[in-house]
Amino acid sequence: MEQSDFEFSSFTPDGKFADPEYESHLAEFTLGPRKRVRPIGDRAMAHWVNGREGYIMELIRHEGRGDYTTREACHGHRECTFELEYRCRDCFGTELYCKDCMVERHRDNPLHRIKHWNGHYFEDTTLKYLGLRIQLGHPVGKKCFNQSRAFDDDFVILDINHVHEVALDFCECSCAQSHTTQILRARLYPATCSDPKSAATFRLLQHFQMLTFESKVSAFEYWQTLARLTDNTGIKPCKDCYESLLRMIKQWRNITLLKHFGRGHDPAGVNATEPGGCAVLCHACPHPGKNLPDDWRMVPPDKQWLYAQYFAIDANFRLVRKNVSSDSVDPGLSKGWSYFVEETGFKLFLKDTGKVSQEKSTCISHNTVNLAETKNSRGLAAMGAGTVDCSRHNFKRPCGVGDLQQGEKYVNMDYLLFSTLQHSDKVLTLNVSYDIACQWSKHLWARMSKYPSRLHFKRDGKTITFLVPKFHLPAHITTCQISFSHNLIKGMGRTDGEAPERGWANINPVATSTREMGPGARRDTLDDHFGYYNWKKVTNFGISLLSKIKTAIPECEQHQRDFEEFNPQWKEVVESWECDLSSKNPFEIMTVSMTLAAVRLKLSQQEAEDLENGLNNSLHMDISPSVLISSGMDLEEQQYRLQQDLTTLSAHPTDLQMTRLQECSNALLRKIEQWCNIQLLYMPAVGCLRAAELANAPSIREEKAHEVKLWLPSKVKETTELCEGPLCAYEWELRRAQAHEALDELRRQLRLHTHLYKFKDAHIRGQRANTRATTVLNKVEQSMKTAVARYRRAWSAIKTLSMALGNPNWEVELPELRPADVWGMAEGEIGKSEGTHTLSWIWKTRGVAGVGEDGEAVLSEGLRIEWCKSRARANRWAEEVELLQEEMRRVADFLSWHAGWWEEQATRRAALATPEEEGIRGYAKRQAALRRAMRDRFQEMWSIVPALLQSPSPAIEFATL
Repeated sequence: MEQSDFEFSSFTPDGKFADPEYESHLAEFTLGPRKRVRPIGDRAMAHWVNGREGYIMELIRHEGRGDYTTREACHGHRECTFELEYRCRDCFGTELYCKDCMVERHRDNPLHRIKHWNGHYFEDTTLKYLGLRIQLGHPVGKKCFNQSRAFDDDFVILDINHVHEVALDFCECSCAQSHTTQILRARLYPATCSDPKSAATFRLLQHFQMLTFESKVSAFEYWQTLARLTDNTGIKPCKDCYESLLRMIKQWRNITLLKHFGRGHDPAGVNATEPGGCAVLCHACPHPGKNLPDDWRMVPPDKQWLYAQYFAIDANFRLVRKNVSSDSVDPGLSKGWSYFVEETGFKLFLKDTGKVSQEKSTCISHNTVNLAETKNSRGLAAMGAGTVDCSRHNFKRPCGVGDLQQGEKYVNMDYLLFSTLQHSDKVLTLNVSYDIACQWSKHLWARMSKYPSRLHFKRDGKTITFLVPKFHLPAHITTCQISFSHNLIKGMGRTDGEAPERGWANINPVATSTREMGPGARRDTLDDHFGYYNWKKVTNFGISLLSKIKTAIPECEQHQRDFEEFNPQWKEVVESWECDLSSKNPFEIMTVSMTLAAVRLKLSQQEAEDLENGLNNSLHMDISPSVLISSGMDLEEQQYRLQQDLTTLSAHPTDLQMTRLQECSNALLRKIEQWCNIQLLYMPAVGCLRAAELANAPSIREEKAHEVKLWLPSKVKETTELCEGPLCAYEWELRRAQAHEALDELRRQLRLHTHLYKFKDAHIRGQRANTRATTVLNKVEQSMKTAVARYRRAWSAIKTLSMALGNPNWEVELPELRPADVWGMAEGEIGKSEGTHTLSWIWKTRGVAGVGEDGEAVLSEGLRIEWCKSRARANRWAEEVELLQEEMRRVADFLSWHAGWWEEQATRRAALATPEEEGIRGYAKRQAALRRAMRDRFQEMWSIVPALLQSPSPAIEFATL
């Protein structure tokens, strides 16, 4: 059998390991060279296939006694002569022992699984059946002379590999501890506080906790795994301990949480825990007194952004909870100590203020705002969860998570923000990102004034900036896009505001199990997952910050070079806006948008002025020259629409469809005939053109309405010069307005298309919903094609008229629209983001300074906006480099502070027994040592940063690091 005969899905044709999830893990959590790529000839799987028969035979060999088939006596000790009958499945090796030796050897390992050779095959047995008893309250091997057996002598211990039935004895000596304490000191966790009948090993609870963090396995799935490991045939099913396991997991989560945050070291006890006191804080964010220099408040105003706190607000409607149980039955064990806000205070707040309706959106049609009170919550106690995250580093904020009872209402999100802001009251600069910040922030402070005083946030002397996340921003109107952009506002670096979305991707798999939980269990479970997620981010700071700065340094250099190519004539305006965001925004379009209605009004006013001066160019009582041209353009537009309707007609149309189209065609043809009769008054030469066209026609047939040539001045100029100059001027003005209207419509449809496509990708599931969404997208694409065709008709006419009127610079204002120019503002070229991409010209030419201008204002404005954006890109990358260096320093300082804090905890509690005192001290010292080791490891990794900053060609240097 040849190696080339086998192809395995885990490997690419060139021999590389192909696992997207694993590759993503390597990119985020590893640094340095990747694993060696195996050459084609080094195919481990193919080699294994060739030797597969030997592997099978070795497994089968373990079903017998192996090398012990010829040995007759047990070698458990020198004097043992009993027959070999028992093998341990968990001990190393395959040694066989007699019954007594097996029991004696397992007094230290009473939870191993035993097999018995019955003369033909191995069958399962237990150490309890062999006579092993577990004595608590005494050293291993010592027997208590005043013992008491566990209830009914049938105690169950859950371990990671089995559900064990054991013979358990409690110590009843005069100095004996309670049964619960005896169990705990054996590193077992009792299922109940009194008369326990079952327990779980510490390692099982630790194993489940880590497994559910990484794989999101539910407690039921874990229990099913244990039950199947114990008996996978159904012949001897184990006792059902699922409810006991649930209870132990819930309690274990709570006590380990309190232990990890030093609550056992506090003389005031657990009840003195403050809100948010058990949350893993973002080490890279500013924490006065912990990781900021003493003079941080004295930095110049243009550097205060270095000590800013970044927040991101969002909601997740997958984290629903069904209407089961209640807070009275399942109140939860963590009372606002971590990430979820304290439930009682939250509900009282909503009861008092939650019925106030919120204003509708004045931006785009935000479903978050407009439909907040109309979402269906039947059968649900919580429709989802809202959160406030650290926007820079994707940490869940303390007291920043809460349930959504009826959509994403302002009052819910206000409460979460003001609750978590109590933990950042000393920070002077706050940046708050929310996908509807343009609406939500309008009356935020007015709403706060009506809330309880405990939620009031003192904003005197603080700078608070509201932003919209980068992914959501293109769906907003233009004003929002320039006023709430991370890319344009000073001090944002490369923050994108989308941190919650990444966090939801991690937590969403848990939603399947948490939706069935009671309120308290759900909050405790999600708190536990959020805490682990934060801690995982802490341990990865060394790699993540270094990777970011390796990317930022060459990008900063490149964008600075690009910016230097511009003429900095708008520098003062931009810097003034950056210092005061309420001043004139340099990114705003200042020119007036041209529309057909505005041009028609101007032409009508001009004709009215001519009449007042005694000039009358009209040859018809009702139709003036400008009205003739504008109505002709309207007819041209109706012809195009009729042609589109005929094109999209199916191969087998219904009679009703044909009737409607024919009626439209007849009505349009009558309008055209009337218009053509009046046209001959102003353009007599058209009669000759129509007569010549009729004479040259190959056949006599009825002319279709959408095929009739209207012979507007631009078309006449293509064949003859016999056309009045004023008529050409009228069409010139109207065509320019038509082109600008078409561009405005194209831009609007492109924004809508981008928003709908992203919404479909993120939220639409199922064939029916996807079909409907695709239909809507197709309609938008058709509207885009219509706008493109309208612009090209106008552009073609303008091109002809420009030569007749002597306007050579018109293409500066209205370039030719090619297929490659039609892309969204947020899309750009393939593979480029907002921070790196270039815009199509359609997003730069938006209007003109005034009717009749030569287009110079458009060019100037386009250059000004592009210069501002180029400067913003260069500055954001430069800020990112500075921020990353500052964050590295803050992480190291926070770890040093935290190590010192743990050192202080070692001596806080007095009057304890020696073992407890030693445990208190040992745990605190170990935590302090761990923080220092993490700090030293990070600083070692970051030691190359100064060299990277001084490198003349960072992009080249990075390739070798």
